[in-house]
Order: sequence, then C-alpha cells, then structure tokens
Amino acid sequence: MSSSTINSPTGTRAPDFSKTSGAIWFGDVAILIYIAVATIVVHLFTGTRYGFHRDELATLEDSRHLAWGFVAYPPITPFFGRLSLILFGTSLTGFRFFAAVAEAIAVVLTGLMARDLGGKRGAQLVAAAAAVPVCLGGGALMQYVAFDYLFWVLTAYFVVRLLKSDDPRWWLAIGAAIGLGMLAKYTMGFFTIGLVVGLVLTPARRYLKSKWLWLGVGLSILIFLPNLLWQAQHHFVSLDFLQHIHARDVRQGRTTYFLPDQLRYTLFVLPLWLTGLYFYLVSAKGARFRMLGWMYVVTLALFVIAKGRGYYMLPGYPMLYAAGSVHGEQWLATIRRSSATIIRALAWTALSANVIVTMLFFMPVSRINSRLWNIENAGNGDLREQLGWEELTQTTAQIRDTLSPDDRAHLGILAGNYGEAGAINLFGPRYGLPRAISGIDSFWQRGYGDPPPQTLIVIGISRGYLDKHFTSCQLAGHTGNQFGVKNEETEDHPDIFVCRGLLQPWPEFWKDFRYYG
Repeated sequence: MSSSTINSPTGTRAPDFSKTSGAIWFGDVAILIYIAVATIVVHLFTGTRYGFHRDELATLEDSRHLAWGFVAYPPITPFFGRLSLILFGTSLTGFRFFAAVAEAIAVVLTGLMARDLGGKRGAQLVAAAAAVPVCLGGGALMQYVAFDYLFWVLTAYFVVRLLKSDDPRWWLAIGAAIGLGMLAKYTMGFFTIGLVVGLVLTPARRYLKSKWLWLGVGLSILIFLPNLLWQAQHHFVSLDFLQHIHARDVRQGRTTYFLPDQLRYTLFVLPLWLTGLYFYLVSAKGARFRMLGWMYVVTLALFVIAKGRGYYMLPGYPMLYAAGSVHGEQWLATIRRSSATIIRALAWTALSANVIVTMLFFMPVSRINSRLWNIENAGNGDLREQLGWEELTQTTAQIRDTLSPDDRAHLGILAGNYGEAGAINLFGPRYGLPRAISGIDSFWQRGYGDPPPQTLIVIGISRGYLDKHFTSCQLAGHTGNQFGVKNEETEDHPDIFVCRGLLQPWPEFWKDFRYYG
C-alpha cells in the first residue's frame, strides 16, 4: 500500500496535506499578499525618517476626541488614529500603521479583481504592481486619503464580483463599502453617482428590480447615518468647510491641472489603464463588466465639472489596472513569443520605474538637505512640513520659562493652525505646557478653557491681528527647525508673541475666532 493511504480503514486515499499547504503558501493570492506585506515593511522602515506631518497632527488630536464627525473629515480616520494610539502610543510608525495596511489591502484587491476578470497569475501580478506606487505614496502619512482609497477599491471589487457571479446578494457588500467610504471621505459620493449611472446605462440595470440592491442602498445609508446626524446637529459645518477649502484650491490654482494630473500621477502605467478602459467600454470580452467603465468616466467628468484636485481620482484606477492587465495578457497570447517577451520586459520596467519615482518623491527616503532631498523637496512640499514641530514646542517652553510666576499660573497657548496646536498638545506634556487652543476646524469646538487664560503665548497669528485684539503683545521668539529647512512655519508665520489684555470678553472673541484650514 502506498504511503498516501496511511492505514485508512476504508482503504481510500488520505488527503495530501503537503500539496494543500504548498497551494496556500505559493498560490496566486499568497503572492499578492506577499507584495502587500512588502509595502507595509517599506513603510515601517522609512516612516520614522522625518516627523509628523501637519495634517497628521490634526488627525492625532482629533483621535483623542472621538465623535461621529469632525469639521475637516468624517470619523473613520480619527477612529483608526485612536486605535493606533491605544496599540502603539504616540509612535510615529505606529500612528501610520493602519494607513499603510489600508493601502496594502487595496493592492491585494486590485490583483483579485484581475483574477475575477479572467486574468492568470501574470495579469494579477501586473495589476497589483501597478497599484503599488499609490500604496507607497498614500500610505506614507496617516490621512483620510488611505482609507478613502481602500473603500473605492473595495466597492469596485464587489461590483466585479457581482457582475461575474450574477449573485445580487453582492449588493449588500457594495452598500457596506459605500457607507464606510462615506465615513472616510465625502468624495465617495462622486464614485457612487458614477456607479448609479453605470448601472442605468448597462444591462446591469436589471438589478433595479432586485430587493438586494435596495437592501444594499439601505445598508449604506444606515452606516452613514451617524455622521449625517452629527452634521445635522452641527449645522452641516463640513459643508462650510468644504466650500472654503474648495474656493481656496481654485483660487490657488490647485484644481487647474486636474486632467494633466491624471497622467502625472499614473506616469508610466498610462497604457495599462487606457487598455483597461478599452476593455470595459469597447471590448466584447469586457461587455459583462461595462458598468465599471462608466463608473470611471462619469466620476472623472464629475470631478472636472466640480473642479476637483487631481489626486481625488486616484482610487478609480485600480479597477482599470486590473482590466488592462487581463486584456494585455489575452492579447500577448495571440502574438509571437519573442514579441510578447519584449513587451513584458518593457511593462515590468515601466512598473518598476513607477515604484522608484514614487519612493523618491513621496516617501521620506533621503537625508535632509542632501542633493536628492533638495530635488524631492522641490516636487513634494509635504516632506518639509514634517520638520520642526518638536523644536516649536521647545521654543514655546523656553518662552514660558521667561514669564513671571503669575503669568505662568494663568497661561494659555493660542495657535493659528492645527499643526501648531497639534504639536503643542503632542509634545507639550513633556515640557509641562498647557494644552493649546485654536480657532481652526474642530479645535474651535473644544473651546478656550475654564477659566480662560489671561496671558497667551501666540503662535502663527499676525502682529496686525493681535494688536487689534490685545492691549499688549511682545515678540518673544521665532519658529525654526534644526535643519534650517524653509517651510510654512518658518516662512509664512515665523513670529511667536506673548500677549496680554484681551480687549473683548472671551465668549465674544471666541465666537468670531472660528475659521477653516
């Protein structure tokens, strides 16, 4: 008897677990997971090179005050920020961990979409590799960008599963992904409109008669409802915020190059996503999945009309990468082997170049003030905004130490932006500083303290404004960083003041002190 029967009482062949184990560890899904894990490892090794970004400091502070909504964004990102604080404390690497994981999951989902569209291992790997650059760039900071990206990709993946299986129960998963996406970033609404238009314009409209679609709609609304109620309770403050931010972006020209940005952000994989769009909208083999092509086109058009920023559309590309990889794989099978080999080599060269460019310009990989840093810093202002926050706190503590005991007993710190306020609240306890107050975004809602301060160290607010509201203000110091790098803090508002004698009662002053940024 062979070893595979292993004393079976019925004489039947026992399962070969060694083959099953091999399939698990070296199967297509396993390879996708390894790629995803590799991106997380890259983030772990590079994530501590500089420091917290200005936006991360705001998220970290909001994470300490969990709610169903915040002025600048929905609650998902602060929730994961709070989870990271519980698990890792205020570790920079730990704080960024869940953003990296969210992007890594999106890489796996991109490969799985290629599989479900009919792609073999090669197509799955190409699709996943095409998604890696955004994973590296988007997961480098703890921002809502990472979670928004994940839920767009998850929605697209569930739509692929729906159209492949023709099982309407997938509408529940689609609804859940949309609801969670709305809790990450409100631009999910644009993608949802694209989904609805794609549904109506393709044979998928047959699902309009399915109870599962409407149950999915109900589920998405139910998931989003707590944030909607929070907005109602706070007079839809996020609409005011978004209008202000959008007007600023238009005024500063940040929306001018939306369409060219689609080429700039995708770089050398442009042929891949164009092929994917062809697969969905034109190819006979992609007819079953035509809805996804409309989801991209309609969403793109909506952002053009609304004057969105270029990166808003980035979560829409993984579904195109998946389709482009599958169509390319099928086409390569029809041409000469030598030509196919050359094209594959060119494709992997382009994919590798995309990864390298992303790491150089969107990740903290170079030594500050090196020649490479200067090139990176010129192309990506987010890098320099990760410097100087603890030095700012140290300078504030030194100014505090020069004050009289009476001033220190009634001291407050007034910050102009959320980076300054967040830095003081993060690093300040080790220097014995009081928590900062600010009129920006959700900081304003937390008030000015009870009792209100009588002496203020003021950071990031102009001398002209302060002279109108205080009886006296003296210049006490300047912002800076140990590297001498010029950034927003050192260039736009470098002065730190000590102010006394607020000319209005605090409630009146605070009522008019609210602003967005």
